Amino acid sequence: MPKIAADTVHAHRDLVRRKIFDAFAELMDERSFDAITMAQIAARADIGRTAIYHHFNNKEAVVVAFATEETQHYLADLRRDLDLVPDPVARIRVYLRHQLRAGQQFHTGMGGILYHLLSEEAMEKIHDHVAAVEEVLEQILDEGIASGAFRVSDRKAAMSLLHAALATRQLPVGAVEEFVLRGLGHMS
Repeated sequence: MPKIAADTVHAHRDLVRRKIFDAFAELMDERSFDAITMAQIAARADIGRTAIYHHFNNKEAVVVAFATEETQHYLADLRRDLDLVPDPVARIRVYLRHQLRAGQQFHTGMGGILYHLLSEEAMEKIHDHVAAVEEVLEQILDEGIASGAFRVSDRKAAMSLLHAALATRQLPVGAVEEFVLRGLGHMS
Protein backbone atom coordinates (compact mmCIF):
# COMPACT_ATOMS: atom_id res chain seq x y z
CA MET A 1 0.00 0.00 0.00
CA PRO A 2 1.44 3.40 -0.94
CA LYS A 3 2.43 5.86 1.75
CA ILE A 4 0.35 8.98 2.08
CA ALA A 5 2.02 12.34 2.56
CA ALA A 6 -0.66 13.88 4.77
CA ASP A 7 -2.77 13.13 7.84
CA THR A 8 -5.74 11.87 5.85
CA VAL A 9 -6.33 10.31 2.44
CA HIS A 10 -8.35 13.37 1.43
CA ALA A 11 -5.56 15.75 2.47
CA HIS A 12 -3.04 13.54 0.64
CA ARG A 13 -5.14 13.65 -2.52
CA ASP A 14 -5.37 17.46 -2.31
CA LEU A 15 -1.61 17.70 -1.78
CA VAL A 16 -0.85 15.50 -4.79
CA ARG A 17 -3.32 17.41 -6.99
CA ARG A 18 -1.68 20.71 -5.94
CA LYS A 19 1.75 19.30 -6.81
CA ILE A 20 0.41 18.22 -10.21
CA PHE A 21 -1.11 21.66 -10.84
CA ASP A 22 2.11 23.42 -9.81
CA ALA A 23 4.12 21.13 -12.08
CA PHE A 24 1.70 21.72 -14.95
CA ALA A 25 1.93 25.52 -14.51
CA GLU A 26 5.74 25.40 -14.46
CA LEU A 27 5.81 23.27 -17.60
CA MET A 28 3.37 25.62 -19.36
CA ASP A 29 5.83 28.44 -18.65
CA GLU A 30 8.57 26.46 -20.37
CA ARG A 31 6.87 24.85 -23.36
CA SER A 32 3.67 24.50 -25.31
CA PHE A 33 0.76 22.41 -24.08
CA ASP A 34 1.13 19.85 -26.86
CA ALA A 35 4.81 19.34 -25.95
CA ILE A 36 3.96 18.41 -22.34
CA THR A 37 3.47 14.76 -21.43
CA MET A 38 1.86 13.15 -18.42
CA ALA A 39 5.26 11.62 -17.60
CA GLN A 40 6.82 15.10 -17.52
CA ILE A 41 4.06 16.40 -15.25
CA ALA A 42 4.52 13.42 -12.91
CA ALA A 43 8.30 13.84 -12.83
CA ARG A 44 8.03 17.58 -12.13
CA ALA A 45 5.44 16.90 -9.40
CA ASP A 46 7.78 14.29 -7.93
CA ILE A 47 5.18 11.55 -8.06
CA GLY A 48 5.29 8.17 -9.71
CA ARG A 49 4.66 8.00 -13.42
CA THR A 50 1.65 5.74 -12.91
CA ALA A 51 0.44 7.58 -9.79
CA ILE A 52 -0.64 10.60 -11.83
CA TYR A 53 -3.26 8.41 -13.51
CA HIS A 54 -4.93 7.82 -10.13
CA HIS A 55 -5.82 11.51 -10.24
CA PHE A 56 -6.20 12.33 -13.94
CA ASN A 57 -6.90 10.18 -17.00
CA ASN A 58 -4.96 12.43 -19.36
CA LYS A 59 -3.38 15.83 -19.88
CA GLU A 60 -6.72 17.31 -20.92
CA ALA A 61 -8.21 16.35 -17.55
CA VAL A 62 -5.26 18.07 -15.84
CA VAL A 63 -5.82 21.34 -17.71
CA VAL A 64 -9.58 21.34 -17.03
CA ALA A 65 -9.09 20.60 -13.32
CA PHE A 66 -6.31 23.19 -13.12
CA ALA A 67 -8.53 25.82 -14.74
CA THR A 68 -11.42 24.89 -12.44
CA GLU A 69 -9.34 25.25 -9.29
CA GLU A 70 -7.66 28.48 -10.38
CA THR A 71 -10.99 30.00 -11.39
CA GLN A 72 -12.58 29.07 -8.06
CA HIS A 73 -9.73 30.70 -6.12
CA TYR A 74 -9.75 33.73 -8.40
CA LEU A 75 -13.50 34.26 -8.05
CA ALA A 76 -13.41 33.84 -4.26
CA ASP A 77 -10.65 36.47 -3.98
CA LEU A 78 -12.38 38.80 -6.45
CA ARG A 79 -15.77 38.57 -4.71
CA ARG A 80 -14.16 39.12 -1.31
CA ASP A 81 -12.48 42.31 -2.54
CA LEU A 82 -15.60 43.49 -4.39
CA ASP A 83 -17.63 43.15 -1.20
CA LEU A 84 -15.35 45.75 0.40
CA VAL A 85 -16.22 48.53 -2.06
CA PRO A 86 -19.68 50.06 -2.40
CA ASP A 87 -19.86 51.80 -5.75
CA PRO A 88 -19.56 50.46 -9.32
CA VAL A 89 -16.62 52.71 -10.24
CA ALA A 90 -14.55 51.35 -7.35
CA ARG A 91 -15.78 47.85 -8.15
CA ILE A 92 -14.69 48.08 -11.80
CA ARG A 93 -11.26 49.23 -10.60
CA VAL A 94 -11.06 46.16 -8.34
CA TYR A 95 -12.10 43.94 -11.24
CA LEU A 96 -9.46 45.46 -13.53
CA ARG A 97 -6.69 45.08 -10.95
CA HIS A 98 -7.63 41.46 -10.34
CA GLN A 99 -7.68 40.73 -14.06
CA LEU A 100 -4.29 42.36 -14.61
CA ARG A 101 -2.77 40.54 -11.64
CA ALA A 102 -4.29 37.23 -12.76
CA GLY A 103 -2.83 37.71 -16.22
CA GLN A 104 0.63 37.97 -14.71
CA GLN A 105 0.20 35.01 -12.36
CA PHE A 106 -1.79 32.49 -14.34
CA HIS A 107 -2.17 31.21 -17.84
CA THR A 108 -5.28 33.20 -18.60
CA GLY A 109 -4.30 33.54 -22.23
CA MET A 110 -3.97 29.84 -22.86
CA GLY A 111 -7.57 29.43 -24.02
CA GLY A 112 -6.74 30.48 -27.57
CA ILE A 113 -3.70 28.23 -27.60
CA LEU A 114 -5.69 25.25 -26.38
CA TYR A 115 -8.66 25.84 -28.66
CA HIS A 116 -7.46 23.41 -31.32
CA LEU A 117 -5.74 21.02 -28.91
CA LEU A 118 -8.59 20.14 -26.54
CA SER A 119 -11.78 18.25 -27.19
CA GLU A 120 -15.01 20.15 -27.61
CA GLU A 121 -16.17 18.90 -24.20
CA ALA A 122 -13.02 20.18 -22.48
CA MET A 123 -13.29 23.54 -24.22
CA GLU A 124 -16.90 23.86 -23.04
CA LYS A 125 -15.70 23.33 -19.46
CA ILE A 126 -12.99 25.96 -19.95
CA HIS A 127 -15.58 28.32 -21.42
CA ASP A 128 -17.72 27.83 -18.28
CA HIS A 129 -14.86 29.32 -16.26
CA VAL A 130 -14.68 32.34 -18.54
CA ALA A 131 -18.45 32.76 -18.29
CA ALA A 132 -18.29 32.71 -14.47
CA VAL A 133 -15.80 35.58 -14.49
CA GLU A 134 -17.80 37.48 -17.12
CA GLU A 135 -20.89 37.13 -14.91
CA VAL A 136 -19.13 39.18 -12.23
CA LEU A 137 -18.28 41.87 -14.78
CA GLU A 138 -21.86 41.93 -16.07
CA GLN A 139 -23.12 42.52 -12.54
CA ILE A 140 -20.70 45.43 -12.05
CA LEU A 141 -21.69 46.97 -15.37
CA ASP A 142 -25.40 46.56 -14.60
CA GLU A 143 -24.91 48.31 -11.25
CA GLY A 144 -22.97 51.10 -12.93
CA ILE A 145 -25.56 51.57 -15.67
CA ALA A 146 -28.43 51.55 -13.16
CA SER A 147 -26.70 54.13 -10.95
CA GLY A 148 -25.76 56.35 -13.88
CA ALA A 149 -22.04 55.92 -13.26
CA PHE A 150 -21.61 54.18 -16.64
CA ARG A 151 -23.23 55.03 -19.97
CA VAL A 152 -23.15 51.86 -22.01
CA SER A 153 -25.53 51.15 -24.87
CA ASP A 154 -24.20 47.66 -25.68
CA ARG A 155 -23.08 45.76 -22.59
CA LYS A 156 -21.69 42.75 -24.51
CA ALA A 157 -19.59 45.01 -26.75
CA ALA A 158 -18.37 46.92 -23.69
CA MET A 159 -17.33 43.65 -22.05
CA SER A 160 -15.41 42.53 -25.14
CA LEU A 161 -13.68 45.89 -25.47
CA LEU A 162 -12.85 45.94 -21.77
CA HIS A 163 -11.23 42.51 -21.98
CA ALA A 164 -9.37 43.56 -25.13
CA ALA A 165 -7.92 46.50 -23.18
CA LEU A 166 -6.77 44.03 -20.53
CA ALA A 167 -4.97 41.88 -23.10
CA THR A 168 -1.99 44.25 -23.12
CA ARG A 169 -0.80 43.35 -19.65
CA GLN A 170 2.33 45.53 -19.64
CA LEU A 171 0.49 48.84 -19.35
CA PRO A 172 0.31 50.71 -16.04
CA VAL A 173 -2.83 49.89 -14.06
CA GLY A 174 -3.81 53.55 -13.83
CA ALA A 175 -3.73 53.97 -17.60
CA VAL A 176 -5.90 50.89 -18.11
CA GLU A 177 -8.38 52.05 -15.45
CA GLU A 178 -8.65 55.53 -16.97
CA PHE A 179 -9.11 54.15 -20.48
CA VAL A 180 -11.78 51.63 -19.42
CA LEU A 181 -13.69 54.13 -17.29
CA ARG A 182 -13.78 56.62 -20.15
CA GLY A 183 -14.94 53.84 -22.46
CA LEU A 184 -17.76 53.13 -20.03
CA GLY A 185 -18.78 56.77 -20.16
CA HIS A 186 -17.51 57.65 -16.68
CA MET A 187 -15.83 61.03 -16.46
CA SER A 188 -14.06 61.71 -13.18
